[in-house]
Amino acid sequence: MRCTRRVALGSIAATLACGSLPLSAMNTPRKRLAVITTVWRDRSHAWHMAERFLHGYPRQGAWHRPPIDVVSAYVDQQPAGDLSPQRAKEFGFQIYPTIADALQCGGKDLAVDAVLIIGEHGTYEKSEYGQTKYPRYEFFKQVVEVFRRSGRVVPVFNDKHLSWNWDWAKEMYDVASELKIPFAAGSSLPVTWRMPAIDLPHNAEAEELLCVAMGSVDSYDFHALEVIQCLAERRRGGETGVAAVQALRGEAVWQAMAAKDWTAGGWDPRLFEACLSRSQTLAQPPTFSHRYPTPAQIREWVKQPVAYRIEYRDGTKATMLLLNGLVNDFTAAVRLKGEKQPFSTLFYLPPTPNVTYSASLMSKAEETFLTGQAPCPLERTLLTTGLVEAGVRSLGKDQVRLETPHLAIRYQSPTRSSFLSD
Repeated sequence: MRCTRRVALGSIAATLACGSLPLSAMNTPRKRLAVITTVWRDRSHAWHMAERFLHGYPRQGAWHRPPIDVVSAYVDQQPAGDLSPQRAKEFGFQIYPTIADALQCGGKDLAVDAVLIIGEHGTYEKSEYGQTKYPRYEFFKQVVEVFRRSGRVVPVFNDKHLSWNWDWAKEMYDVASELKIPFAAGSSLPVTWRMPAIDLPHNAEAEELLCVAMGSVDSYDFHALEVIQCLAERRRGGETGVAAVQALRGEAVWQAMAAKDWTAGGWDPRLFEACLSRSQTLAQPPTFSHRYPTPAQIREWVKQPVAYRIEYRDGTKATMLLLNGLVNDFTAAVRLKGEKQPFSTLFYLPPTPNVTYSASLMSKAEETFLTGQAPCPLERTLLTTGLVEAGVRSLGKDQVRLETPHLAIRYQSPTRSSFLSD
């Protein structure tokens, strides 16, 4: 499979990406936004993201108020602590019983200028491989049905990966291409601050990548994979797709760490050292500060290690590590051909409640809504969606190596970096 869809910025969007023109300064009518979400409670993704369009967010030393009004919402579940009625009353929007009603504002035709889909949190069934069956695909299908009936489309932003099911994710991508829906998606990690504020040089000769992260499978693994992919896609030749994935858990991870080389089943220890050296949360034994952990200490602190080993079709290699107990942040390192020192950086996540990284992600949604063009490649999130599914399947199949011909996804990344730098 070769995905040929290209996501490119026009002249206005390129100016926005440079930061020289605030989005609020654009001389455009205010847009009408429908929010489609699983739940809307404290610390949920709707709290993180939809509320940026209710009261704004800090940007470049000022309080930015998007020229966008939330006019309707659909909330799939209303658990204890549901905030949606309170938010609707305070900010003057209507909550509707169906997605179609929310997009049509109770009428019979599309009545909004943009759609924000948030399919995260809530109580849903699990797949046989432990993936939560969040209804992002179902939400998208119902949005598209309204588009088809109305004979027009509006921009859509989908929080996180496209679906737990690869076939459905690919269908979402194909339908967006067919109908020419301005469609953006993904994680906040590629667009948050970095320390240092650097990006992999475009067309760099990357040989091996490593991300050291925290969190759980079928959740934070997606964020860590987007960390890897937003760097990997900038390598020479562009993205070529992934040939195979193998996931490891428990003792198999420690054996890989001891191998100290990709060909022996592990990873480059210089990359691991670079990642730990960038971490701001590296675990320490009592009374110590900034002591590099021994293998025995790492094994003691990390109770359930997980690794995804990724083989790209062009020969590039990557490893994602979830090491809860060792770190509580996301770092990445890249070995470049002919360079002794790895490229490395921290993907910085400010603490709650003022989580600027979700504001940064919503700035990309806002850009999509205002310009009709996505600032980041949708192919990136299509590929990382497939990597999550391949990773959990490998774990569920006794950690076997899985060939992934369906992930032969080719695309070129934008030259301009999209992470938060001011």
